This record gives sequence, C-alpha cells and structure tokens, in this order.
Amino acid sequence: MAAQTLSSPSKPRWNHDVFLSFRGEDTRKNFTDHLYTALVHAGIRTFRDDDELPRGKHISTELLKAIQGSRISIVVFSKDYASSRWCLDELVEILHCKNTIGQTLLPIFFDVNPSDVRKQTGTLAEAFARHEDRFQAEMERVHKWRAALTEAANYSGWDLQNVANGYESRFIEKIVEEVLCEVNNACLDIAKHPISIDYRTKKMKALLNLGTSDVHIIGIYGMGGIGKTTLAKAVYNQIYNGFEGSSCLLNIKEISEQPNGLVHLQEQLLFDVLKTKNLKIANVDRGINLIKERFRCKRVLVILDDVDHLKQLNSLAGSSEWFGPGSRVILTTRDEHLLTQLGVHGKYKVEELNHEESLQLFSWHAFRMAHPIEDYHELSIGVVNYVGGLPLALEILGSYLSGRSIIEWKNALKKLQKYPHHQIQKILRMSFDSLDDDTVKNTFLDIACFFVGMDKDYAIKIFDGCGFFPEIGINILIQRSLVTINDKNELRMHDLIRDMGREIVRERSSNDLGKSSRLWFHDDVLHVLNKQMGSEAVEGLILNLSLLEDVHFKTEAFAKMKNLRLLQINGVNLSGNYKHLSDGLRWLCWHKCPLKFLPANFRLESLVILDMQNSSVKQVWKEIKILNKLKVLNLRNSKYLTKTPNFLQVPILEMLILEGCTSLVELHESIGNLERLVLLNLEGCQNLRNLPRSTSNLKSLETLNLSGCLKLDMLPEQLGNMMALTELHADRIAIMQLPTSFGHLKNLEIVSLSGCKGQSSKSWLSRFSSWISPKSSINPTHLLPASISGLCSLRRLVLNECNLFEDGIPIDLGSLSSLEELDLGRNNFLNLPHCISRLPKLRTLWLTKCTSLQSISELPASLTSLHATDCASIETLSISSNLKGPPTFFLTNCQKLVEIQGLESLEFGPFIHMEQCNNLAYDFKRSLLQCLCKRDELELRAIFLPGSEVPNWFSHQGIGCSISFEVPPLSEGEIRGLLVCAVYAAKKESNEITSAPFMKIRNKSRGHEDIFRPTFYAIPITCEDHSCVCHIPLKRYEFEMESGEEMEVYIISQEDIEVKKCGIHLLCDDSNLRDDGYVSMDMVSAKRGRDDNEAAGPSNDCSNDEEKCPKRSRMESEAQE
Repeated sequence: MAAQTLSSPSKPRWNHDVFLSFRGEDTRKNFTDHLYTALVHAGIRTFRDDDELPRGKHISTELLKAIQGSRISIVVFSKDYASSRWCLDELVEILHCKNTIGQTLLPIFFDVNPSDVRKQTGTLAEAFARHEDRFQAEMERVHKWRAALTEAANYSGWDLQNVANGYESRFIEKIVEEVLCEVNNACLDIAKHPISIDYRTKKMKALLNLGTSDVHIIGIYGMGGIGKTTLAKAVYNQIYNGFEGSSCLLNIKEISEQPNGLVHLQEQLLFDVLKTKNLKIANVDRGINLIKERFRCKRVLVILDDVDHLKQLNSLAGSSEWFGPGSRVILTTRDEHLLTQLGVHGKYKVEELNHEESLQLFSWHAFRMAHPIEDYHELSIGVVNYVGGLPLALEILGSYLSGRSIIEWKNALKKLQKYPHHQIQKILRMSFDSLDDDTVKNTFLDIACFFVGMDKDYAIKIFDGCGFFPEIGINILIQRSLVTINDKNELRMHDLIRDMGREIVRERSSNDLGKSSRLWFHDDVLHVLNKQMGSEAVEGLILNLSLLEDVHFKTEAFAKMKNLRLLQINGVNLSGNYKHLSDGLRWLCWHKCPLKFLPANFRLESLVILDMQNSSVKQVWKEIKILNKLKVLNLRNSKYLTKTPNFLQVPILEMLILEGCTSLVELHESIGNLERLVLLNLEGCQNLRNLPRSTSNLKSLETLNLSGCLKLDMLPEQLGNMMALTELHADRIAIMQLPTSFGHLKNLEIVSLSGCKGQSSKSWLSRFSSWISPKSSINPTHLLPASISGLCSLRRLVLNECNLFEDGIPIDLGSLSSLEELDLGRNNFLNLPHCISRLPKLRTLWLTKCTSLQSISELPASLTSLHATDCASIETLSISSNLKGPPTFFLTNCQKLVEIQGLESLEFGPFIHMEQCNNLAYDFKRSLLQCLCKRDELELRAIFLPGSEVPNWFSHQGIGCSISFEVPPLSEGEIRGLLVCAVYAAKKESNEITSAPFMKIRNKSRGHEDIFRPTFYAIPITCEDHSCVCHIPLKRYEFEMESGEEMEVYIISQEDIEVKKCGIHLLCDDSNLRDDGYVSMDMVSAKRGRDDNEAAGPSNDCSNDEEKCPKRSRMESEAQE
C-alpha cells in the first residue's frame, strides 16, 4: 500500500525568472538595458550581472549560481558575443541547465545572422581564430564553445530583422509577451500541506513511463475530495519543463456546462501550448481539428481535471493520435468507466490517507503543527475516525475547529454525526447529481440508508425485486467512486458519502419525518411509529432494538405506508391486523420475531427476501403460501422450529438457511421441488436425522452444508444426481457410509469431512479409496463405482481428525489432479503417504497435530505452504530443489525436529516459523540465514526460531526495540536489502497467540518511512527468548537510502511482547557469501560513531506503537495476495 511519506514534494525553486546573457560592450547601454527595463516593469524577476552581483564576490561562481537559479535564460547574440570567453562559458552552463533541470532558453539574434552563430562564420569566425590561438592548450574548451553556439542557434529564437523589421521597441514587446507566457505557465499551486504526495507522484510518474516516445493517456480517479487534482498538479509541476508545451485545464465539468464552455476550454488549451493570443474558435468541431493539426508534431503535457462526460474528452483529447511523440495526457475523474471508454493506457486510483497521515493533515489545519495539542488529542482522533482519510474533509474540519474550545469541539462533533458539514457535502454531492438514472440514484440512497456492510449478491436480489437493474447500477456507483466492494463482497461506502446520501433524503422531506422516503435513525423511527405519522412517501424503514428495549407497536402504524418496500424491525413486538402492512414489501428482516408463525393475512406476494433469524417460529406458515417472488428464506438460529414449511408455492427460492435450528427434525418432502435452490445450509441442526429422498432432485444446488448434524446417519442414495454440487461440508456427522452415487458429483470442488471418525472398521479415507482407486473384493456396500476413479474438479479435501493410521491410507491420492489443498491434520500415521508427491497442483498441505508423524519427505514441486505445527514426533523434513515458488513452513513446537534437509538448494528464500523448536542442530541454525541472503531475492522473507542473541556479524546492534545508524560509504554497487534481527519474549507465559513483531524504517534525512510486516500469522506467547530475522528487499519496495543518510529502525510488537535486542545488517549488490554460511559484508560495514546504547536510540518501549506507526503499510495488500 502507500508508503508513509510525510515530507512536502520536491519542486524547482527559482531565484529569478530570467537570466540575461549578453556582451556588455555591444548592448549593455542600449538594447539589453531597454529589454531589462521592460522585463522588470512587467513584474518579471530578471538578473543581469552589473545590478545583481554583490561587490567583492568571485564573479564566476556567482554567475553560475545565478544561471542555475533562473527559470529562463535569454541569450542576446550580438556581433562580438563570441569574442568573450566569459559569455561563451555562460552559454555552456545555460545549455547544461536546459538539458538537466529543464531551464528554458530564448536566443535573441541582435544584428547578427543566426546562420553565422550556428556555423561560427562572419565575425564569429574571427573571434574563434583568436580563441584557438590563445587556448591551444585548452582546445576541448573551445570545442565546447562551438558546440554550444551551434546547439543554441538551432533552438527557436528571435531575430530582430525578421520579427520586428528592425524596430527594437516592438521587438522587445514581443519578447516580454513570450516571457510572460512562460513565467505564467509556472508551477501550479497545490495543497498547503501535501501529505503523502511524494509517494503518489512517484507512482504516477512510473505509470506515465516518461522515458518512451509513445503517447500515453493516464487517468486518475477516486471519490470527490480525495486529492485527484492535487496529485495531477503535483505531477505537472515536476515534469512540465520536459515538454515543448503544457496546459492544465481545471474544473472542466463546471466550465463545460457554461455557454460555449467547451470552445473556451479548447481556446485555453491551444493558447497554453502555442502561446498564440487572440485565437478564436467558431465551434467545437473546428477546435478539434485545430488541436489535431497543431499538436500532432508537438511533445505536449496536458492535464484535464474533473472530467465527467465522454464529450469533454472527445473535444480536448479524443485520441493519442492527436499528439506528437512523447506527449502525455493526464485526466482526473470520479467516473472510472469514462477512462475505460476512452481506452486510457493506465489508471491510478487515489486511496484515502491512512490514520497517521490523516491525523497529521488535520493537525496542520487545526493547530498549525504536525500533531494535535495534548488536550485535544482524543478529540482529534475522533474527527479523523469520522472523516476516514478524506483530505478535503480533514482540511475543512481542521480549519473549522481551529482556535475553538474543547466544549465547542465536542458540540461540533455531536452535530456532525447528524448534520454533515455543508462545504463537504457540496463537493461530494456532485457525484450523486451527475447520475442520470433515477434507479441508480435510488440504489445509492438505499445503500446509504440501509445496506452499507450487506453482501453485494444479497443486496442485488433485493434491488432486482425492486426493479432497479442492480448489476449495472452498482457498477456505475463503483465507477463513480460512490460505492466500493471489499474482499468479503460487502457493499462499502465512505462515511461522509453515506452521510451525504442521508442528507439528500432529509432535504427532500423538508424535515417532515412522516414524508421521508427512508427512515433509519433510531429516534426518528420510534417517533414516526409511535405517532403513526407514516405516509405514502415512506419506501424503507429500519429499526434495531437492543436487548434492553421492549417496544410494542400496532400494525396500524404502517397503514399509511402504502409504498413500503424495505422493512427491518429487529426485536419489535407487532400486534394487530397484518393487512395494514404494505403488500409491496420486497425485503422483510425481522430478527427475534416473537410470532409462532406468520399470520395468514400478512400479504407477502412481492417478498424477495424473508430474514427471520433468531425468531420464535415453530412453523413459518401453516397454510400453503403463494410466494412466487421469494428467493431467500433465512431462519438461522430459530431454535423452536421443528419442521420446514411446504415449499410447493415457492418456485424460485434460491437460498434456504436453517443453520442452528436445533429443534428441526425433518425437512418437508416438497423441498425437492425447489428447482432453483443453490444453497442449502443445515449446519448445526443437531436433531435432524435424515434428508428426504426428494433432496436428490435439487439439480441446481451448488452448496450443501451438513456440518454438525450429529444424528444424520444417512444421505439419500441418489445424492449423485445433484450434478451442480460444488461444495459439500459434512464435518462431524454420524453417517456410516457414502452413497454409491457419490462418485457422480463431477463438479465437486470442496469436500470437508473433518471429525468424521465413524463407527465402522474402515476409515473415511478407506471409503474414498473405493471410489478413487477401487482395488478388489472389499464389501461392495462400502464401495463407490469405479467410474468415479478421479474427481477431476476437486480443489480442497479436508480429512482432519478422521482417525487415519498409516495402513489406513491405501488410496492413490495422486489421482486427484486438481487438488490444491489437503488437510490430514490430527491423524495417526507415522510417515507421509508417498502418493502425495504426485499431486501436480497441491499448494497447501496441513499436518497440524499429527503427533505420531516422524518424517516428511517427497513433497510435490507445486507446494508453497506446509502447516506442521505441534507435530511432537517429527525429526526431519526433507525438501527438494524443484519447489516452484518461495515456500512457507509452519513448524512451531516440533520439539524433536533437528533440521530441514535440502533448504540450501532452494532457488528462493523461505518463510519459516520454528518457534519452540528447541532441538535444532547448531549447523542448521547457522545455515538458515544464508537462505535469506540470496542475491536475486525480491520478496519479504523471515525466519522465527529460538534464540537470545543477534548474530555477532550484524554491523549494527542495540539494546531494546530501536536502533539508529548512518548509511556507510559504498565503493561500488548499491544497497539492495536489509537484514533485521529482533530478539523478543513474552512478558507473561500464556497458551494464547499474538501478532508477530514488524518493522518501521525511517529515513530521517528524507523524512520518509515505511512499515514492513514479515508475517500476518500469529506467534506463540512464551517467555522463552526467540529471534526473528527478516530480509527486507529495499529495491523491491522502492525504499531508498544513500551514503551518509541517517536511518532509524523500530521493532513494533504487541503489548504482551517485549523486544530485548535488535540488529541491522546491510546487503549490497556486490555482496558475497562466506563458506560458513554467514554473509560477508565488510565492504558495507558502518563506521560506528556511537556505542551500542547510543545506537539504540529511544528504545524504551516500542510495543503497540500506534502513534508512530500507520495502520496501513505498503506490504499489507501485497502480502495478503
């Protein structure tokens, strides 16, 4: 994720707008003096030597500084210009600055022919004849002068005779005009406190691929106020000098809506790049042609800010073919789909600031410093948590609260919870107003008021029932950065965008609660229902009562809500005639419903989802109900439910959830009529004894969960007819044998049989053998047909705690050609079955708590993760060099483990947890570090093992959890990585686990820091000393450090872990490995100017360092992938 760069962006700092280079004897008192005066009167900061150089200074050095500090150099070529070696040296330096720092050169030819300057003929030939005679010993210098004159004369310049027909005053006017255009095209103003802009700018420049001659169009997108424009302007400031012309068009959406707005934008674009005044365009089409004609041979940089319609793009930058080689176009928009329509070459999504960055930005605006005032710290945290990393809101609220008392702060925060700040709302609402479809707007408002955090697919069923076309609607909202989908498939929305949506609903009702289209605020809902204020305007209402609230309403409170679609009344007691409730309900969520069954006059014909979790129902409905639109019936944890209803009139039910219905003893035979059912969840139905035969008719069923059905001892014989079944979860059930048709389930991808020990003499895996690789004369009642000798789709097989012995694994698991994960944990075999080595796609193998297992060998080449924690008898682990990727081994508490054989032959560095492995051989422990130092290692790798010392060859060592050092000088190569060692132990012994320590590295010289997390897995809490040695590939994560820079490393741990020692060692491109396995780093060993205690720095306590450490790190998303 984003690096935690806290410094302001670097950008050119010019001391002068113009540096004047001229031959004094030729033009000082005439033309150059007039030009200088005109420039100064125009407000242009201009340098010329006789006015600017302080007396007593060495003029050559001062002039060089003046040249390097000027944005533009104007060189006045006159007849005797080349006679001055001083002028020629200036010219060499000017061209150097042009080519290295982007300085602009404007050559002026005053009474001299540009061809004479280019070829050094005429008076220039005479001058060079003298130079060559005088500087015979410095001919290289003379050659540089000639090359400089030739190069300068080749640039587009001003010729007095050609431009103004010899009239100096008109000539000077035109020069001043061009200079003003160039100066006004200077760096753009960006945010006053541009937190984290350096890292984002760096990413954008990489996306722009500036080193190529191709034309690239790049889009920046994100929600309103996230910093898209700030980023675009920061990138512009850093690169515009490298182009022949540049333009930054801001607020395109707003301007294009004005009369002839697009034409004015086209005129501005052409003027910015061409510097041509009074250019008038008749219409948009003519403007398009002009842009194509004038730009197709120019290398230009164009910023198009706040684009919201394809017409705007087509009018200003419709195609990369419009621009010359090397051109770059950067767009900012809230609508990602626009970028897709245009076919941009790359997209950059601007993410929210993390917690630390947010707090810093807020503090700059609220307190004019980088951190909160002590008494305001907790209040500031509250604001930052509310705002959620949105820069615009942080700036507005920081300024709004600045200088106010603590009482005012508390009152303001309370107000913000209900009434969002109007300035923030104004910016965010633009995205909503730009939606041109009422169904999309209604989808957004429903999510904002009711469905934040809901599963997307679940919500789609509701919206589909409302006729909102949700598939495209939600995609539009995602593309406009109004809604996001997290990795749990949940609908998410920034809190401020949520509040914006809710404010729109409030505004529309003119503060009349009874006329509000959506009611969600607890007190408002109670008020409306108690006063029976509802109206036809109400479309949705939610009320979640706490356990302490005992609230009763009459059904008459809903009588006027004729258009009610969405209703959630969790914990509510409702009495009266149910005909008063709307017959247009699509979603009814009534958790803890006190009814024993739904009344017959409760009209549910339009219902799509009925969610009655934790209810008191014994029977959902008595008579057959016609529910032609019902897709989801959720009765989870309805502990009084004894049987399911008749499903004959529920034809399109897709999801039936009966998990935790502990009194359920039977399913109605009509369940077999549910032709569209894809999910049947019966987990934890402890008293369910069998499944109806008709269950086999569920041809669309994809997921069947029977786990925890402790009395279920038989599955339907025709279970194999469920051809769509992909997942079967049957942990801890009492079934004695698999149906003979089981092998027909060709689409099975996941099978979980954990804890199925059975009562027969044969194990579960034995029974699997009969249908994977049938042998011979075993009792046929235990066999499956030979036709299913291979489950070609099976990806995950769980046989954990199935009472397997070594001789109970006769099957050829190697035939499962698609298997990626195999769990054999908590079983009793001595050695790993050889057939496992033949699983071509196996990536994860679980052997946790196989206490009899003595050795592991012949692992498949595809394996990336081995879990063998708490294998008390294991002594050796053998791996081969053919592993295809970097492996991760979890071997914690393998007390007899001596070594991992073959580790040194791995191409990639491993990730190993070996905590509490106290029998490891000394030589093996030494060789482990060699695996972390592989030359081409580009991944973050770490090893955890017992130990109380930092290796003595680490170049920097300290006591405690932090250490400071200076990067040493390097003779050659560059630093490619760090080895970081931390010695830690728990403060108190425990059987629990906790998060592993991680590292924060700060480049003090640059004000840049990053978080590096070596593991997302837990470590045991033990008072025994352990060490974590982590390899951090700096080049991989673009963390830079150079000789002489000051560095700090912090080891961050949870409160229950104490970091006792730490050490750092640098790895260089040219580092070698000694024969003993240690890394030879003499060439980068630091000159230590302090003892260990001083080097340790502020090391008293780094545990749970949330203040110093951002919540989000660059490694998090990558490691989770």
